[in-house]
Amino acid sequence: MIGLYQPGTSVIHRMSAGLKLLLLATGIFAVIWLDRPWQVGAALLVVGAMYGVAGIGWRTALAQLRPLLWVVLALLAFQLILATWHTAVMTTGSLVINVALAALVTVTTKVTAILDVVQRVLRPLRRFGLDPDRVGLMLALTIRCIPLVAGIVHDVSQARKARGITGIRGTMVALAAPAVVRALRTADSLGEALTARGVDD
Repeated sequence: MIGLYQPGTSVIHRMSAGLKLLLLATGIFAVIWLDRPWQVGAALLVVGAMYGVAGIGWRTALAQLRPLLWVVLALLAFQLILATWHTAVMTTGSLVINVALAALVTVTTKVTAILDVVQRVLRPLRRFGLDPDRVGLMLALTIRCIPLVAGIVHDVSQARKARGITGIRGTMVALAAPAVVRALRTADSLGEALTARGVDD
C-alpha cells in the first residue's frame, strides 16, 4: 500500500519533503469536502495525472492500492447494506484517494527525508517531554510495517488459493485469522528485537 522510494527527476520528486507533506495534509482535508460521486471521480483522475507527472508507471501505481482491495470491498459491501450507494461510493472513493496520495508521497520521497521533517517539526515539543527521535522511530517502523503486513496478507491469500477455499465467508475466515496471527507474531518478534537493543530504555 505504501511503496518504496522510486528515484526520479520529476517536479514532484524535486519538491521538498516538507512541502509534499503539507500538500498531502491539504489534499486529505480537501477530500472531506467532496460530496458528489463525480467529484470523487474527478479527484481520482487528478491523482492519476499526478502519478503520470511523477513518472510512476501504472503497474507501480496500482501496486500501491492492491493491498487495499479487500478493505475497499468489505467497506463497500458494508456501506451498501447499511447505507446507500452514494455513501458507499463517497466513503470508498475517499479512502482510495487518500491512500493513493500518501503512496505518491512515499514513492517520490526518501523515508529519511520524511523522518527528518517530522523530527524538525516535533523538536520544539521536547520541552514538554516528547522525544522527537522516538516518534521518528515509530513512524519509520510504521512505514516499514505497512508493506510487511501487506506481504503477509498476500502470502496467506496465496495459501488460501492453493487449498481451494472459495466463497466469501470461507475466504474471509481463511484470510483474516492466519493474517492476524502472523502479524501479531511479527509484532512480538519486532518488539523483542527492539527491547534487546535497549530502545525502550
